[in-house]
Amino acid sequence: MFSQKKERCPLCGSPEIRHKYRINRYETAFDTDICSSCGFIFMNPPLTGETIKSLYTEQYYSGSADYSYVDERRIKKFSAYVWDSRIDYIHRFIKSGNFLDVGASFGGLMESAERYFTAYGIEVSSYSALHTSARFGSRIHHGTLADHPFSRNFFSAITMIELIEHLEDPAAALRECHSLLRENGVLVIQTANMNGLQARSMGGNYEYFMPGHLSYFSMNNLTQALLKTGFKKIRVFYPVEFGLLPKLKKSRGTFTKLQDYKNWYTITKYHLLGMIHWNDFALKSSMVVYAFR
Repeated sequence: MFSQKKERCPLCGSPEIRHKYRINRYETAFDTDICSSCGFIFMNPPLTGETIKSLYTEQYYSGSADYSYVDERRIKKFSAYVWDSRIDYIHRFIKSGNFLDVGASFGGLMESAERYFTAYGIEVSSYSALHTSARFGSRIHHGTLADHPFSRNFFSAITMIELIEHLEDPAAALRECHSLLRENGVLVIQTANMNGLQARSMGGNYEYFMPGHLSYFSMNNLTQALLKTGFKKIRVFYPVEFGLLPKLKKSRGTFTKLQDYKNWYTITKYHLLGMIHWNDFALKSSMVVYAFR
């Protein structure tokens, strides 16, 4: 289930690592370490590759597993508000070309991207990749960034939305994305900022600590890793780049009664507080990073 324990930081390579949290609220408990040099937090020892693949079955998407996620097909109409808004924002910088969604799931973001780009995807889950391949054929790769068939400099835009935290070797993933991008292309990463007050105050109880998440970043160590990889310009957005309205529209997909609209107050409050930040600090822990090659 677990691989060999790492003796160095997977992000910066420093041997100065120490134990951070023991997470035991899931069926499978796990430990996390933190790098004293760059502040990167990572599962140590990490899950094996085969164990990771076994997490993303039909039960993961149906909510019947200990570790699960929402099946985007159930609220596709509403999720499209966020997908379309994100693609429109990317389109401000990249007008056309090939688009790659790493962690494509059921292909919702890929479908939105087709308005401007030729969309491709990478998905490790057999269950969701089978569905997406029915729409995109060979343009969806069932696998990972480590075994894809795509050529260097093939893509104008790559997205990793709530994906990079699932990777054991994020430094290698960033290098691969840099290789896949054309000059002036953009890599879009959405993940948690562990230096946000939200994450820091909750400690090991922060909800982002879950079995499928092997890597936990701060704004600073992620941007430094991107610059070290060769990306020229970095822009960071708190909490997201596309604004509040698409999030409110998306939330309607889970509403079943009129009083559910009270949730808009909670969503709005989180979004506005999430905009408060200074250097590597942020009040909330949501961030989106645009890295330009």
